[in-house]
Amino acid sequence: MFIGHLAAGFAAKRIAPSTGLGVLLASSVALDIFYFIFLLMGWEQMRIEPGNTAYSPLVFDYYPFSHSLLAAAVWSVSFAIMYFGFKRYRAGAVAIGCAGISHWFLDAIVHRPDLPLYPGHSALIGLGLWHWLSATFLVEGTIFLAGVWIYLTMGGARDRIGKYALLGFIAFVLFLYVATVFSPPPPGPTVVAVSGLALTVALLLWAAWFDRHRIAR
Repeated sequence: MFIGHLAAGFAAKRIAPSTGLGVLLASSVALDIFYFIFLLMGWEQMRIEPGNTAYSPLVFDYYPFSHSLLAAAVWSVSFAIMYFGFKRYRAGAVAIGCAGISHWFLDAIVHRPDLPLYPGHSALIGLGLWHWLSATFLVEGTIFLAGVWIYLTMGGARDRIGKYALLGFIAFVLFLYVATVFSPPPPGPTVVAVSGLALTVALLLWAAWFDRHRIAR
């Protein structure tokens, strides 16, 4: 649930207005960042299978170190503790922890049963929303727009960058989200990992940029 994870980062701004949006979004997509890295290192596995679900051709065969519930909890708590150690901002630490752990639960809504509870021989969780394209667009789109709306209620733009860079970000993310369905499947896991990592970093930098040009209440 790519745009759902971004929504969690946007919404977390209400908990911690003084924490940068780039940091909040980074915490909400951190599991995917780890997944791309672990995939390149060969620690986790995936394959391309067109038609696997109506939305995505990606089959997540093995990713317990990034996407098990236990790993998500450990990563999220660790990031929250590290943030609090540097900033001494309790609300920010709570927001980071909540945005991080939300990743697993949002994925559990859309993924087919492939999310482990812990590394090892674990039951696999997933409600499989991605099997129904219309329902996927409705649910994920609603979550994303709700998260953005919460962020918008937290303040306003200082200048044109704060307004138009944000609007451009929203439009680009929605375009990318829909285009994924109609694009040809990626050629392999390495391309998925490299392109996914590059795109995620670019979006985080973009968000951090326009957030600095907005006033948080």
